[in-house]
Amino acid sequence: MQGSLSTNAGPLIRHVVEESAPYETITIDRLTPIIGAEVGGIDLSKPLSNRQQDEVHRALAENCVIFFRDQQLTPDQHMAFGRLFGELHVHPAAPHEPGIPELMIIHADKDSPRANGEGWHTDVSCEIEPPMGSILHIEKCPPKGGDTLFASMYAAYDALSDRLKAYLDGMTARHDGEHVYRGLFTNYGLADKPSYPRAEHPVVRTHPVTGKKALYVNAGFTRSLVGVPRDESDAMLRYLYQHMENPLFQCRFRWRENSIAFWDNRCVQHRAMWDYWPHTRSGHRVTVKGDRPF
Repeated sequence: MQGSLSTNAGPLIRHVVEESAPYETITIDRLTPIIGAEVGGIDLSKPLSNRQQDEVHRALAENCVIFFRDQQLTPDQHMAFGRLFGELHVHPAAPHEPGIPELMIIHADKDSPRANGEGWHTDVSCEIEPPMGSILHIEKCPPKGGDTLFASMYAAYDALSDRLKAYLDGMTARHDGEHVYRGLFTNYGLADKPSYPRAEHPVVRTHPVTGKKALYVNAGFTRSLVGVPRDESDAMLRYLYQHMENPLFQCRFRWRENSIAFWDNRCVQHRAMWDYWPHTRSGHRVTVKGDRPF
């Protein structure tokens, strides 16, 4: 298994986003042929036309994660944009603005013991119905560092061998929030809850909009594969995590103040770099509810 990461060029070429009909109300500047695009020509603080809404939906489906620059949003405007994609999700553990449980606080400074999202993960995959997408608005940036990496789980799945795809077909995995969330936010003065979500999900999920297959296990929440011995489960998950981290599947976003990243949790993993201590990185996240993976 160790050498298979270098044999993926063919499958990756099949996954490259194809040129499609031009956009009418926004501009698209792709970060890579695989994943990520900056969206321009739009002000998210203002109500979007039906055509703009449709094209932002399309941009997300085609690029998996999309980015917006120079967006000064109030909390109400941030949440209104999220609601264009569905009902808003409330995080089971993280801090939020007082009286606004849908508005999650993202903050790290010189006194923080950790930063949000330091390891590769899919947001709250431990829930029965994990979030569809996350919309992060960064309002204060460090002078250098603090980038976020995003990886396409379409590309990760496409690059697997046919034999491994057959092995994973129909398999499920256990996801658990207990070991992730317990004690994680004590620095914010938050008490632990009696329990945290856990769920079983398919290892390979089908995206409900695009119909494409994506790997759906992550080092943050996935604990084991169902129906195989523990040593086999551990070895397979280690391989899949290593495989998913292939830079060929990734894009990297360099934040500026008032930038927004909107990623599709159904086909993307991400990792935030905490390489800016003792500086501050701060903002808010709105998350959109999703459906049960299939």
